[in-house]
Amino acid sequence: VDEKRKMQTEKHLTGTLILSVFTAVLGFFQYGYSLGVINAPQKVIEAHYGRVLGIVPPDRHATNVSGEDGTEGTLPPPSDPATSPHILTMYWSLSVSVFAVGGMVSSFTVGWIGDRLGRVKAMLVVNVLSIAGNLLMGLAKFGPSHILIISGRAVTGLYCGLSSGLVPMYVSEVSPTALRGALGTLHQLAIVTGILISQVLGLDFLLGNDEMWPLLLGLSGVAALLQFFLLLLCPESPRYLYIKLGKVQEAKKSLKRLRGNCDPMKEIEEMEKEKQEAASEKKVSIRQLFTSSKYRQAVIVALMVQISQQFSGINAIFYYSTNIFERAGVDQPVYATIGVGVVNTVFTVISVFLVEKAGRRSLFLAGLMGMLVSAVAMTVGLVLLSQFAWMSYVSMVTIFLFVIFFEVGPGPIPWFIVAELFSQGPRPAAIAVAGFCNWACNFIVGMCFQYIADLCGPYVFAIFAGLLLLFFLFAYFKVPETKGKSFEEIAAVFRRKKLSAKAMTELQDLRRGEEA
Repeated sequence: VDEKRKMQTEKHLTGTLILSVFTAVLGFFQYGYSLGVINAPQKVIEAHYGRVLGIVPPDRHATNVSGEDGTEGTLPPPSDPATSPHILTMYWSLSVSVFAVGGMVSSFTVGWIGDRLGRVKAMLVVNVLSIAGNLLMGLAKFGPSHILIISGRAVTGLYCGLSSGLVPMYVSEVSPTALRGALGTLHQLAIVTGILISQVLGLDFLLGNDEMWPLLLGLSGVAALLQFFLLLLCPESPRYLYIKLGKVQEAKKSLKRLRGNCDPMKEIEEMEKEKQEAASEKKVSIRQLFTSSKYRQAVIVALMVQISQQFSGINAIFYYSTNIFERAGVDQPVYATIGVGVVNTVFTVISVFLVEKAGRRSLFLAGLMGMLVSAVAMTVGLVLLSQFAWMSYVSMVTIFLFVIFFEVGPGPIPWFIVAELFSQGPRPAAIAVAGFCNWACNFIVGMCFQYIADLCGPYVFAIFAGLLLLFFLFAYFKVPETKGKSFEEIAAVFRRKKLSAKAMTELQDLRRGEEA
């Protein structure tokens, strides 16, 4: 049976499918690069902001307040509120967080643009935002750098908000059922690869210096250009063509390109069932997604997996890692942090092969439990660090374990499981809502974590341990297994749960009536 399944999988894995998925996930590569690129050159960019704003004088005037030509220096008076260092902090915080704001704003339009233009054309059009945003950042030295970077980050955020919805939608629809999980995991692989490359390129001797930082910030525009031209070679989603547009012949042509010589009729029959199901219900809006009891359980699951990804503490691990490596006596902690990025990438690759064997639910639960144990060990290590020097090594080990367990399940699975939980009708609205939830949680963590870390100190990981326990219990009781199931079969799982819950309620009411 395994050999037969392997042969079927190999038949489904065509060159066109590989090209299509690779091209699509370049959008997630840009997302990862944008997340990681802003951290390495922080001091260099802040110094440049200071010179532009007049808070920090240019180097040539640093010790020459009077000037060799007898003119007065350019240092502004310290009492000038416009040159307060707080303004510098505000501009930097805005440069970082506006990316998530852009993502939140645009994520709500994913369903509309995906249905209006089609998956491929939509990805083509939104790439213009990425190219424009990266150009603004790449040219930051030729104008008011703080304005250009903030504008560029905002526009890039708009692109990533749209891309983070369109890419999973397209990949899930072009992937055969047997490969849907493995190919869906590539979203997270693209993100961590983008983060890792941005960390490496951000080193001082490469691009993270005063001369090259604009190129560092705008470099993901190259990926945007590559994606733009490769998308011209990719077929449109056959599900979109068949179910949304009713173009049967074009859907068959698209399937033949994606599947090679495989008979497309089985998938066409599955699409026909899904089309009939979608025809029996009106187009699902975001409001209907929340008000209709038919989708309630699936929506709750979709939102909770996004929340668990962002509130798991992974951002805290990356925040604390350099500090912990310094305490452990590592000479170059920045390289150790890059080592964490390498582990991040390696285990994302491993999860690509695990997800179709172990299943989504099992990996998600295993990842959450592993992270929970690691968070507890991290708390103990940080609390006792001042008393026992060897606790720093415990903390180092738990950093790597935490990252490994994150990439096994909670990292990659939320990106594609939402597309699996919903049929064609409600899918665009569901992906838009889930995307907004993910971006909003990203923004909240980015804005609040520093304050919570300052308040709680090493006990901050105890908070994440408590959250991870809640996420584990929710996943254990509510998240269904979607491995190897069609969209219709997954929808049937929720219908059965709804009926069983209704039957249980009726039984309880009956018992109360008998007791009365």
